[in-house]
Amino acid sequence: MESPCIRFQLPAELANEWAPDQDTMRLCQALGLDSENNSGDLEREILLAMLLSPVPFSFPGYDELASAVRIRKNIVVAARKTTLVFDTNEAERPADCWIYSEDRGFTLRPGSHLVTALQKATQPDESGKRYSFSCYRATEYVILLGIAQEVMRCNPELFRRLQQQAECRAIKSGEFHEVFLCEYGSMSEPLPLKYFVPGDRTWFRNPDDRSSDVAGYEGSWVLYLGAGQFTNFWKRAEPYTLTTKCLELFHWRNAIYRDQTGELQIDEAIVEQRVQASLQNPVEVARILKIMLRLREPSGVYVDGGCIDTSREYPRRVCPGTSDLSLPDH
Repeated sequence: MESPCIRFQLPAELANEWAPDQDTMRLCQALGLDSENNSGDLEREILLAMLLSPVPFSFPGYDELASAVRIRKNIVVAARKTTLVFDTNEAERPADCWIYSEDRGFTLRPGSHLVTALQKATQPDESGKRYSFSCYRATEYVILLGIAQEVMRCNPELFRRLQQQAECRAIKSGEFHEVFLCEYGSMSEPLPLKYFVPGDRTWFRNPDDRSSDVAGYEGSWVLYLGAGQFTNFWKRAEPYTLTTKCLELFHWRNAIYRDQTGELQIDEAIVEQRVQASLQNPVEVARILKIMLRLREPSGVYVDGGCIDTSREYPRRVCPGTSDLSLPDH
């Protein structure tokens, strides 16, 4: 026998009016919300977008729902403060907070506080310096920061274990996904093209076979900020829109060159020039979006798919007694 539950959703007429075709990217515009500058409006956008989900978000009680909204808000706020240097080969962290070793990755220096260390690694306003990251690792740090800030408030014992884990070894890549995140949507049951909840992590795939062979340009990992914007970790004052992100990925194919060692590289200056030129030509923008604004194809397939992923990721539950976040043995 199933446990009793309460289901919430928006009336169909409001859902169709505020988010036609489950396009949540215009919620703020439709409702006059300022989620970038107003914390309450950001919470409203998060909750409304969740109510519009084609895949129900399930919570064992109000506390987990409230924590989920706060974590998403934390992620968005932290992401808007994040500015980094893009580098797929080198990585650095504030030496007063982090120690690196080959077998354990970057770990917390004894006496460092997890939240402070994550902020200093990602936010120049806290450290005075921009540190080198890949886009994938950057999303991990920002998500972990959002989780840690909420757990410190609602589940001190889990925060203690998070702190201890960070001092022992880094959780990253596929393990990070398994430990900290849930995924909704799939290749067989894809999410709508323009359905995003603030705080979601998503991947924009590079659908061009040749340029996707360049290290770091297989695609782009981003966080959805709300109000139709995605993170630009390299230029935080210039967050991506869906259009500019599609244009950037498209023009990677037009900026390939070989370096002195013969390795394929992407010239970011050419990409930026191409994007700006395209933005001046609405016909060109429409042509590129027709190619890019489609669901991605499976791994290894490059026929006629676009760059939009079929799924999104969001943090696991964190409250005492109902958390499903299970840290590995050290």
